[in-house]
Amino acid sequence: MSIKTGDKIPAVNLKKMGQNGPEDVDAASYFGGKKVVLFSVPGAFTPTCSAKHLPGFVSHADEIKAKGVDAIACLAVNDAFVMGAWGDDQKADGKVDMLADGSAAFTTALGLELDLVAAGLGIRGQRFAMIVDDGTVTHLAVEAPGAFEVSSAEAILKAL
Repeated sequence: MSIKTGDKIPAVNLKKMGQNGPEDVDAASYFGGKKVVLFSVPGAFTPTCSAKHLPGFVSHADEIKAKGVDAIACLAVNDAFVMGAWGDDQKADGKVDMLADGSAAFTTALGLELDLVAAGLGIRGQRFAMIVDDGTVTHLAVEAPGAFEVSSAEAILKAL
């Protein structure tokens, strides 16, 4: 079953690239006591993700944060090294936190995994965006397969 509005974020840790390599991100601490916009992409460096999804949040980061958002996070079922490199490539530093879910444990706990095994891509995450207030989901927008509409930075700005 998928997470829904009113549910708590699962207590499954993520990773991010730090100064000295991958660092743990405690989900309870990251999402607790603040308002976070979390968006998920099927994979770093993939076409829609690199051309539209992440760049939209990077370019609208100040507008989103001006609406009371403390952090914006990009989630993908990739390792911290890949997410760090993609964040550098997209100039996300200071605007969007690049969170790695290398084993898809967090994404699976959300119930928003995407089986792309037949395409040679393994288990990934669906394209979605959510607003999380003090660890509770207050808005969730999951894309239809192949779509990119409801999880864009512009759509989240309207939801805020």
